[in-house]
Amino acid sequence: MTAAQGDPRAARTRAKLRQALLDECTQRPLAEVSVAALVRRAGIGRATFYLHYTDLEALAVDACADVVSDAVDALHAWRGTPDIAAPPPALTAFFIGLAPHAGLYRQLLRPGGAGPLGQVLHADLRARSRTERSLVGAPQPDLIASAVTAVFAGVLADWLHGLIEGAPAEIAQWVWRLLVTLHRMPLPS
Repeated sequence: MTAAQGDPRAARTRAKLRQALLDECTQRPLAEVSVAALVRRAGIGRATFYLHYTDLEALAVDACADVVSDAVDALHAWRGTPDIAAPPPALTAFFIGLAPHAGLYRQLLRPGGAGPLGQVLHADLRARSRTERSLVGAPQPDLIASAVTAVFAGVLADWLHGLIEGAPAEIAQWVWRLLVTLHRMPLPS
């Protein structure tokens, strides 16, 4: 962390920029948002924007980082033996909560799970899945963590892009069943 990142003023400035971007993106696609409009909405100077972010996409990924954290937490919001028929309530709430900024997520998370937000999701979810699987001594933590990440990111992205139809609660249940099935697969140690 640089000195600027630990500075409360820098944190407030980044928070203003993130909120301004989210507000702008409720009115127009990211591709139509300009740095000038964004800094005007945030009440900061253009040079200040570039002190914190290289471009609008970097800001957008930072602004959407919470969705990645929420996704990772929602997938791991259970303990004990998972019930394949009942996804954790946090997972259903996650899918329902995507609606306000779905357009922005679609721009950052491409079909199949690629894109700048997909990269962040892949790294965070794979690391958490691998760690959790390793902690319980389950076989093949790297393999299952990769599979879980690919399934979740792919289904999420394809659903956001309209390639998979279903209400948020249905998608949560389908994703949950797929992931529990992956975890239960008999694999050699």
